[in-house]
Amino acid sequence: MTTQTTSEFEKLLAEGDYLNLPQIGDVVEGTVIGSGRREIRLDIGGIATGVVRGRELFAESSEYAGLKPGEKIEATVMDLENENGELELSFRFAGQAKAWEEIRRLFTTGEAVDTKIIEANKGGLIVRIQHITGFLPVSQLSPDHYPRVSGGDKTKILEKLKSYIGMTMTVRVLDANENDEKLIVSEKAIWEDKQKNVLSSYAVGSVIEGEVTALADFGAFVKFDSLEGLVHISEIAWQRIDHPRDLLKIGETVKASVIGIEGSKIFLSMKKLITDPWDNVGERYKVGDVVKGTILKVNPFGFFVELDAEIHGLAHVSELANGPVTDVGQIGKEGQVMDFKIVSIEPKDHRLGLSLKGLGTQTAAEAPAKEETTEAEAEAPAAEETETPATEEAPAEEPAKEETEAPAEETSTEEQPTA
Repeated sequence: MTTQTTSEFEKLLAEGDYLNLPQIGDVVEGTVIGSGRREIRLDIGGIATGVVRGRELFAESSEYAGLKPGEKIEATVMDLENENGELELSFRFAGQAKAWEEIRRLFTTGEAVDTKIIEANKGGLIVRIQHITGFLPVSQLSPDHYPRVSGGDKTKILEKLKSYIGMTMTVRVLDANENDEKLIVSEKAIWEDKQKNVLSSYAVGSVIEGEVTALADFGAFVKFDSLEGLVHISEIAWQRIDHPRDLLKIGETVKASVIGIEGSKIFLSMKKLITDPWDNVGERYKVGDVVKGTILKVNPFGFFVELDAEIHGLAHVSELANGPVTDVGQIGKEGQVMDFKIVSIEPKDHRLGLSLKGLGTQTAAEAPAKEETTEAEAEAPAAEETETPATEEAPAEEPAKEETEAPAEETSTEEQPTA
């Protein structure tokens, strides 16, 4: 008996199985032998008993609340021996390890996954997948959720992003690094996949009809057939406009031509469907014509002038006066109607040059100098009126003095206009 027991013990020593005890950080599988509100006890392969309690239990309580005796579950070893001689275990760390394993699978397969938005900042949204916190950048939001704010007001953008807190979005994992605890996801990638089949039915030159969904400084967004394209401000109309809202309204139905497709980005043009008014500009205007125009914008380099609803021209600062102009605003104001002379027409480049000095009339910039001369002339008679009574009251014995002063006054009066 002793010999047999000794041989079995030697066998155990040789195989070493009894020494294969868990180490700190290991993920072990255990069988539930007892569960309560404050702790869960596990049998670890018949060689040790472990306990999950406190934070290591409560952090994952929603997932492990229904465990029953006999069920198998994984946990992470936190300490080899607690005050009761048991293994101290954690569901929290085991859950994270399992979560990263699932995230790596999602990253490899490109599979879509639902995520809940838990916070927002100016750069994007904070999300959570499988107990792991990740980031959804603003640039990776789908068009439906992208915060289009006129002027790029960061405060308004943040307000829009915060409105998504608590919402669930379908995303794809773009980057996952467990060591750096980095998780980046994209909603736009999922949206792009859904649009591929629809987008394939469109090509450059296709004409679409859609609804204006947003207006920005740089253009208008138009939604059509579950797709969305951008009409740049320069492609809205042939004439120059300051902002898309000058011609468009949100909710308005418009037609446009597809002028470019880059991945999921679609570029549209409304003016391509309108006859270019510059094609027949020569029939309406000619160099040398004097026309009335409304000043649309005043810039240091001149005036943008509207001749009609379709043709706009530029009166360069060098064409506003015969001499140097220090303040363009003294010559004309926005909304003012003035006469201009057409000095050049370039239909291909959509340019029309205008001139004020070409009219040969006095400009407002030159007016002050002539007004001062007029005032000087007005002062001369006043001086004569002051001196005339003095001359009349002079004694008769001083005729020589009158004769001396009179020519001097005449000379002064004659010289004033010359000056």
